Amino acid sequence: MKLGILETGRPPRPCIPTYGTYADMFRGLLGPDAYDWRVFNAEAGELPDSPAACDAYLITGGAAGAYDPLPWIAPFEDFLRAAKGQAALVGVCLGHQLMAQAFGGKVIKSPKGWGVGENEYRVERREPWMGADVPATIRLPASHQDQVVEKPPGAEVWAASDFTPFAGLVWPDDRALSVQPHPEFAPAYAIDLIEHRREAVYPAEQADRAIASYSAADDRARVGGWIKAFLTGAA
Repeated sequence: MKLGILETGRPPRPCIPTYGTYADMFRGLLGPDAYDWRVFNAEAGELPDSPAACDAYLITGGAAGAYDPLPWIAPFEDFLRAAKGQAALVGVCLGHQLMAQAFGGKVIKSPKGWGVGENEYRVERREPWMGADVPATIRLPASHQDQVVEKPPGAEVWAASDFTPFAGLVWPDDRALSVQPHPEFAPAYAIDLIEHRREAVYPAEQADRAIASYSAADDRARVGGWIKAFLTGAA
């Protein structure tokens, strides 16, 4: 399977030598030899020639807001709309937000503030790609202030929390799946990212609580397996 990684941003420069790019993190989560990987710098305007260039696309997170008037976002959303139903789509964080916005939902900078650290989400909908052993809740790293606040037509909510009601969306008829938190974030990277943003982005007390949340086990591997099963079934 040809899997295109559409990178909508990069980690802070000091973190890249240790943890790699977001594409590298997804290779680590899903398996470096699992797919024929193709990487596109979507933030710089690089997109596939057509949706048929790959069997599936994974849209990464990034620092931009989906609603920002950046020159690459409108063409990117045009590509997502063209690819919908033609190739399997998986979006994470900003990717989740861009998919929702492109397909008719709404994204805002949430007045609730930042969601950061390991967060717990209810599994609201059992899907075939989850397998037989589906827990009631999952824990995943979060790092976002923007949120989807209106569900797009045709989407169903598969993961939610009180803080993030639209934490996971699936379009059952269009081979599309998205999730707000970050299954690709290793705890060490997530903690370094928090330290990088301490004081400048959120206060020290919130940073301390977020770092402490990484002392418990999470469901990164489980959700990574769900994404792989989704891609296998959707291809």
